[in-house]
Amino acid sequence: MDAQGGCLCGNIRYKAENQPVRVTICHCRFCQRATGGAYLVEPVFEAQDFQVNKGSPKRYVHISEGSGKKVFIHFCDNCGTKLFLTFQRFENFVGVYGGTFDDPNWFELTPENTKQIFLGVAQRGTVIPPHVNTYLEHASERDGTPVAPKVFDAPYIIGNC
Repeated sequence: MDAQGGCLCGNIRYKAENQPVRVTICHCRFCQRATGGAYLVEPVFEAQDFQVNKGSPKRYVHISEGSGKKVFIHFCDNCGTKLFLTFQRFENFVGVYGGTFDDPNWFELTPENTKQIFLGVAQRGTVIPPHVNTYLEHASERDGTPVAPKVFDAPYIIGNC
């Protein structure tokens, strides 16, 4: 199964094969700024399952405040749409700006494949679904050590402590 997507003006097109290996919903300030919204829905694919099939995106290099590693933001230099991310820290993976798919609902979002990160800076009023692994910051330490998740039994609204 392939899913296609692209930028607003159509100059850049991509395709993803297979379901994502995971879906990260990130509430960090970087993702808030990058999307102009409350969070980024980021289906993450193995690099071999993702390819640009039209155009050549430009690339902006950002140093992650969390890991200190480079994050590469790939975007259309004509319309400005951010399309996908590649990572110094996770070289074999591509994170897609989920809203850039032609059908942004094609991939599965389940408690088993989804995590919500950086809830410590999430916008007030954001609803976190139950039964999903959540983290105040990243899901792992800088050295790769996993962080224990918190899982809510009912929907949780940020700011209602």
